Amino acid sequence: MRSLYTIGIHLIAFVLKCAALFNEKLNKGVQGRKQTFKLLEQGISETDKTIWFHCASLGEYEQGLPVFTELRKCYSKHKIILSFFSPSGYEIRKNSPIADIVIYLPMDTQSNAKRFLDFVRPELTVFVKYDIWPNFLNELKNRQLKAILISAAFRKNQHYFKFYGSLFRSALFSFDHIFTQNKASRELLNSIGYHEVTISGDTRFDRVTNQLNMNNSLSFIHEFIDGKLCIVAGSTWPDGESLFVDFINNNASKDIKYIIAPHNVKMSRIHNLQKELAAESILFSEKENKQLTDYSVFIVDTIGLLSKIYNYADIAYVGGGMGNTGLHNSLEPAVFGVPIIIGQNHKEFPEAQAMIDNGGMFSISNHKQFNTILSELITDDNKRVACGAKNKDYVKKNKGAVSHIINYLNIN
Repeated sequence: MRSLYTIGIHLIAFVLKCAALFNEKLNKGVQGRKQTFKLLEQGISETDKTIWFHCASLGEYEQGLPVFTELRKCYSKHKIILSFFSPSGYEIRKNSPIADIVIYLPMDTQSNAKRFLDFVRPELTVFVKYDIWPNFLNELKNRQLKAILISAAFRKNQHYFKFYGSLFRSALFSFDHIFTQNKASRELLNSIGYHEVTISGDTRFDRVTNQLNMNNSLSFIHEFIDGKLCIVAGSTWPDGESLFVDFINNNASKDIKYIIAPHNVKMSRIHNLQKELAAESILFSEKENKQLTDYSVFIVDTIGLLSKIYNYADIAYVGGGMGNTGLHNSLEPAVFGVPIIIGQNHKEFPEAQAMIDNGGMFSISNHKQFNTILSELITDDNKRVACGAKNKDYVKKNKGAVSHIINYLNIN
């Protein structure tokens, strides 16, 4: 099985190289992996002690960040190696202050795993959520190197729990301990004989709670809103943006301000969005020397500001759920006490269902439902405030995963 898997990895690597000729994002990953071992050789000496953090992409990095931050403090004399599989994680966080060396994870072959660990020799390895690579994990186990998985969330239809998933099941047993988000995940692990499990919860609750301790002020957003009701559409895709375009175009009001932060900040898409809007709009990149109060719609054509922008929201829409791209982080607006609207595709996001059940989040599947819910939240001040308070309370009650993990590691 392992040999077949490794052959498959080589085939995937070949396909990625071919596809990279036509796809800029894939090309960044292919080219970046060519530099991995060079960066490790240059950045690590034989006397260095190291800790290795691995994330699939940006979302897992944000999820793991509160744990990484604590471990950075606890292992201040160690070099931190941070690896990503996806370019969307690496390209945005390649200069992360949490790490000494940031790299692309090499393809999961046995030879790459051996070579990688010959360089890194981590005293502790932390994987986040689900990015399980059998050859790397097997090599960690063979070398008796400590590894943990945090914020894990499992479903019974995953290959770990199928008759053909023996290789991936064995990879899970390479972890010294697994911290799950919920009881169901622990029970699934128990069903395959894995018992070194703690239900710690989701570290994202700690991550977003930490946001409250930061300076979340943005003077240009404050100027743009000008004391009006503010609706923020975050991490939007075209299917969600069309909801807002129709609503804004059919419900003109000088008393409401809209902020749209597209997931894809490609300028051709941004300009098309502007053209679709009947209301006056301004881009983040064009805001200088403009009277921002004159505009009804502010379009954020950059990255890295959304978590602070949610601080200004009276109502939030979180993208990804209208299509199949995956719901984006709905905890970011929730921590600020904001009622939230999402699309209908949220089954793999238990925090979304929990907030829906609590009455602070609303799932819609079409324009009519969107218009109805948004109109109610705009006109009913009491409902809007009460729904937002439920979301904030939900986040507060579920934080604490980081302390479970740090306590297990027995470091203070």
